[in-house]
Amino acid sequence: MTDAAPEQVRVAADEFRAVMSRFATGVVVVTCVQDGFDHAMTANAFASVSLDPALVLVCVENDSRFHEAISHAERWAVSVLEAGQRGRASWFATRGRPLVGQFDSTPTTRSDLTGSLLLDGALAVLECRTVAVHPAGDHDVVVGEVLGMLTPRPDGDPLIYFHSRYRSLVEGTETSS
Repeated sequence: MTDAAPEQVRVAADEFRAVMSRFATGVVVVTCVQDGFDHAMTANAFASVSLDPALVLVCVENDSRFHEAISHAERWAVSVLEAGQRGRASWFATRGRPLVGQFDSTPTTRSDLTGSLLLDGALAVLECRTVAVHPAGDHDVVVGEVLGMLTPRPDGDPLIYFHSRYRSLVEGTETSS
């Protein structure tokens, strides 16, 4: 018997993306303020980490504009999107959208706690303070302590991302808005 290391298999990025698209996730918009400018990013790599203390994580792509913003902002917010907010999810996922005016057509409320914009109509909102950042390939895993939270729409249906499309949990189909 030999102690040879197991053979490493190289996974192609496009194949990995296709396989992971089969995992249904919720959709959030993460917001923060850096140097007086509001920043936002759509994410589906968001999860709870711990109940005590209350911690969440979001994965942020290293070469994104939002990465620099959240790296400098100590506080940020997460808006959990409702099924009818597909347009918001698509907009804040658009690379190269203008920084100034990006929230002009999005109803928001500014948080007194974090200073971040909270999306009106969200199912839930969590306001966080960064407690750790872990490099992970082409993303960083940003861990935040939950400082406050709201459930403005406790009975709404969530926006789901599955098979590279936005969908409704109730219908299991693509959302139309």
